[in-house]
Amino acid sequence: MKINMTRWMQDIIRRKDIAAIPIMTHPGIEIIGETVLRAVSDGNVHHKAIEALAKKYPTAAATVIMDLTVEAEAFGAEISFPENEVPAVIGHMLNSPKDIERLKVPSLRAGRVPEYIKANLLAARSITDRPVLGGCIGPFSLAGRLYDMSEIMILIYQNPEAAHTLLAKCTEYILRYCKALKETGVNGVVMAEPAAGLMSDEDCKRFSSDYVKQIVDQVQDDYFTIILHNCGNTGHCTKAMAATGAGAYHFGNKCDMAEVIREIPPTALAMGNLDPVSVFKESTPEAMHKATAELLGRMRDYPNFVLSSGCDTPPHTPFANIDAFFEELEEYNRKNS
Repeated sequence: MKINMTRWMQDIIRRKDIAAIPIMTHPGIEIIGETVLRAVSDGNVHHKAIEALAKKYPTAAATVIMDLTVEAEAFGAEISFPENEVPAVIGHMLNSPKDIERLKVPSLRAGRVPEYIKANLLAARSITDRPVLGGCIGPFSLAGRLYDMSEIMILIYQNPEAAHTLLAKCTEYILRYCKALKETGVNGVVMAEPAAGLMSDEDCKRFSSDYVKQIVDQVQDDYFTIILHNCGNTGHCTKAMAATGAGAYHFGNKCDMAEVIREIPPTALAMGNLDPVSVFKESTPEAMHKATAELLGRMRDYPNFVLSSGCDTPPHTPFANIDAFFEELEEYNRKNS
C-alpha cells in the first residue's frame, strides 16, 4: 500500500498520543500454531504470523522477523536452525584478507532470501491499515558474521583496507536486498546493526554509518523509510547513527532513551526501548505495566518518541505481558489526550 512515510512520521510527531511499534513477530508464530523453523523457512507461514499479530494488536506498523542470519546464509555461512528458537550463524566462513578478496557477492536467489521477499510481498498486500516494515542486517554486523566478530574488530585496526573491502561487498548485497524489499511494496526496512555498538563513535561512523548512508541515500524516499536499529549502542555512538540520515532510529535497552533521543533530529523518530527479555518475556504483567508507565513518563517531553521493545521480542513471550504493554499505553494516551 502506498503510504507516504514522510507524512506518516510527521503525523506521529504532531499528534498527542504515543504510537507503539514493538519489534515482534514470534508471538504471531505462536498465534497460528507454527514453529520458528517453519516461519523462517517458508514465506507463507512468515506472512501469516505477521498478519495474525497485526490483527491482534494496535501497532502503528507491522514488522517482519528480525533474523540476522538470512544474508550471511546467502553468502555461504553455515546456519543452525532450532525448531523453536531464532537461527544462528555457526562459526565463520572467512579467515583472511585473501578470503575477503575471493568472496563473491551472491544472488538474491541464494538461501532463504526468496522466502523472505515472499513474506514481505504477501504482508504488504494483506496489511493495508498501517505501514509494513521489512528487515535486513546492517553492513558491519553482516561482515562480523562472515569474518567472526572478534576477528573483524582486530581487522579494522590491523588491516582497515581489507575491512573496507568486505564492508563494500556486504553493502552491495544489502543494497540489492533493500531494493528488492522496496519493490514488494513494504513501506520501509528495520536495518539491524547491533555489532556497530562495539565500536567508538568515530569507528562506528567509518565502518558502519558511512556504509549505511550509502544505502539510505539510494533507497529512502517519501514512501520508503530506513529504521536503523543498534541495540549495542549504550549511548556512545548515537551521533554516528544519526549521521546516516535514516528516517528513524531504534534503540536497545542498554541506553538511556531520554539521553539518546537528544542526539536524534526532531524530525526523525526515536524508538525504544523496553528490555525484550527481562521485561517482555520474563516479567509479570504488573511489572510490564510499571516499566511501560515509567518509560512513557520519562519520554513525555519528546514528540518524536515511539514506544517499542529494545529488540525483537523472543519466542515464548507471554501474551499477558504484551497485553499489559498495550493496556498501559492506552491508559497513558487516554489521560494525556
